Amino acid sequence: MKILHTSDWHLGCSLHGRKRHEEHAAFFDRLLDVLRREAVDALLVAGDIFDLSTPGTRAQELYYHFLCRAAGGACRHVVIIAGNHDSPAFLAAPGNLLRNLHIHVFGAISDSPEEEILVLKDAAGRPECIVCAVPFLRDRDIRMAEEGESPADKERKLLLGIRDHYARVAALARERRAAAGDPPVPVVAMGHLFAAGGTVLGDDGVRDLYVGGLAHVQAAVFPDVFDYVALGHLHLPQRVGGSDRIRYSGSPLHLGFSEIGGEKSLCLVSFTGREAEVRLLPLPLFRRLESIRGDWAAIAARLSALAAEDARAWLDITYDGEDLLPDLRDRLDAAARGTGLEILRARNARLMARALNRTESGESLDALSEREVFERCLAAHQVPEGQRADLRLAHEEILACLRADGGE
Repeated sequence: MKILHTSDWHLGCSLHGRKRHEEHAAFFDRLLDVLRREAVDALLVAGDIFDLSTPGTRAQELYYHFLCRAAGGACRHVVIIAGNHDSPAFLAAPGNLLRNLHIHVFGAISDSPEEEILVLKDAAGRPECIVCAVPFLRDRDIRMAEEGESPADKERKLLLGIRDHYARVAALARERRAAAGDPPVPVVAMGHLFAAGGTVLGDDGVRDLYVGGLAHVQAAVFPDVFDYVALGHLHLPQRVGGSDRIRYSGSPLHLGFSEIGGEKSLCLVSFTGREAEVRLLPLPLFRRLESIRGDWAAIAARLSALAAEDARAWLDITYDGEDLLPDLRDRLDAAARGTGLEILRARNARLMARALNRTESGESLDALSEREVFERCLAAHQVPEGQRADLRLAHEEILACLRADGGE
C-alpha cells in the first residue's frame, strides 16, 4: 500500500500581487507524474486547498481539472480535508459527485465522528487502509465558550477538544480495523493544525489558527493506533516530535521570500503490513525567488549577474546604502528592463528611516499605518501643502485597489 501525502496548495494565492497559477499548473503536472511513476494507491491532501474561502474561477479550474486527471487512472483514491483557509461548505459541495470518482472530501466535522472514518479498498474490494480524515477543527466545533473565561481556560479547552476528538476517531478506527480481519491494515490519520515545536517563517503565509496562537498540540494527541499522521498547515516539510510517523508535507510552492533555499517535497509512505517507510520526493523550483540586499553597487552587480544568467526570477530588493536614492525604483526598473527579472518588492531602508523620523526609541515601520508612513514621507520630502490633498487622494485610491485585489 502506497500513499502520497501533500498539503497547503493555496490555489489562487498571490505574491505581492502576482498570481501563481502557472506554478500550480506545473506542480499538478509533476504530481500526476509522481502518482503514476510510483504506482501510488491513495493521494492524501491535508488542507488549505485554496488560499481564499471564495476562490477565483482560475483556481477552481486548476483544482477540478487536476481531480479529473487524477481520477482517470493516476491513483485509486484521493482524500481531501479542509484547512483553515478553506470554506468547508464550498469544498464539500460537490462531495456526492466526487465520491463516484473515488475522491473523498471532508469539509467540516459532523455530530458523528464515524463519518470521518474511510475504509479504502484495493482493486479486488478488500480493505487495504483506514483513513481518519479529520478536517480543520474550528473553535466553535470543539469548545463551548463561557463568559469570563481566561485565555488559559480557552487554551485548555481547545487542547482537550482536539485531543478528545482524535481519541474518539481512533477508537472507531480500531473497531473498523478489527472488523476488516487479518492481516491488520494500516490506519492513517489526517489533520490541519499547529503542532508544538513546528517551524514557520516570517512571510510564508501561515495564519494563526487560534487567537493568540493557542492550541499548539503535542504529538501525544495522536493515539498509537495511527500508523501515520498526515498533517497540513505548516509550509516547511518537517517531522513532529522527532517521529517519522507524524509529518507535515509542507507546501509545494515557495509562498514567501523567507522560504528561499528551503527544499519542497512530497511524502511517499509505503506500508508493509502496518510498518510505514517514509521517503521524501523533492519538488523542483517552479518559480525562482531571489532576495537582494545591500548598497546600490551590490544590488546593481547582482542584477547584472542574474541578467547574464538569463534568469527568470521574482525579486525582493532592499536598499540599505548610505545615500538616500529617492530614484531607487527608477534605477531598478532600468536595470531589469529587457531581462527575465521582475521586481515584486523594492524597499529603500535609508529613505524609510528618514521618513519615520523616529520620536521614540524602538519605533518601527510595522507599528505605523500606511497613512502614517505616507504623511511622514510627505513631510520628509517637504511636499508643499497645496499639493498634498491630491496626493493623499491618490494614495487612498491605491490602497483601496490593493485591498480589493483578491480575485482573478
